[in-house]
Amino acid sequence: MDNQDIYELLRQVSDGTRTPEQALEDIRMQPDMLVGNYADIDLHRGVRQGMPEVIYGEGKTAEQIAGILRAMTGRGVKNIMVTRLSEEKEAQVRAVLIAHGETPLHECTAANQEIVLRYDPTSRIAVAEPEETEKTGKVAVVAAGTSDLPVAEEAAVTAELYGSYVERVYDVGVAGLHRLLHRLPVLEDANVIIAVAGMEGALVSVIGGLVACPVIGVPTSVGYGANFGGLAALLSMLNSCASGVSVVNIDNGFGAGVLAARINRQSCGK
Repeated sequence: MDNQDIYELLRQVSDGTRTPEQALEDIRMQPDMLVGNYADIDLHRGVRQGMPEVIYGEGKTAEQIAGILRAMTGRGVKNIMVTRLSEEKEAQVRAVLIAHGETPLHECTAANQEIVLRYDPTSRIAVAEPEETEKTGKVAVVAAGTSDLPVAEEAAVTAELYGSYVERVYDVGVAGLHRLLHRLPVLEDANVIIAVAGMEGALVSVIGGLVACPVIGVPTSVGYGANFGGLAALLSMLNSCASGVSVVNIDNGFGAGVLAARINRQSCGK
């Protein structure tokens, strides 16, 4: 259930095709759902937060991911994100969905159900039952280098799925500062900026000193040995002298995308 479903229930109550008691029962309908012995799905997250529960792909088997997807789609959930899904595991999930009789189904899942699964290998995000939504405001996603694109795209795709219009500005690191300055009008027009950088992470401080909107720094694990897997970039961003800068965890493009979408939504009065 999401906000659109609740709106439709209220409309039906208003025109008399559904009683208030029936609508209340629909809203109360099982807010969570057990899938096998490995997952307890939060079915009301879409109502509370505007997007359904997200499936973190790393550490889950293809059978577990497919089982969760079948359970959620069986309850009519749309735009279900699976993050950190490698190409190899995505192919395995697809195979399980095609031959899903081999995997136990939750009793709420319809038999022979077809699930539409869209996959982006750069962001490593799959979306089940994709549904186009109106894009509002503007989030700018800026990446220091091409090597940062997997994390940057994770942030960009996430923000788009949460309803934000996203503009990408890539390969504008501080080693060639003129590249960033040429794109400054794009940044000045954004409601929030996600700045993704590895190495020493200096891009975040530079952007933070140029714009008036909030800046979300995303340190990546890109860099040589003394980068310490992104720790150097993380500490640089946390110690930024630019005001209005916040920082998420190393390689956490998803977290940055969600935060940016919420800021953008509030900026648009949503």
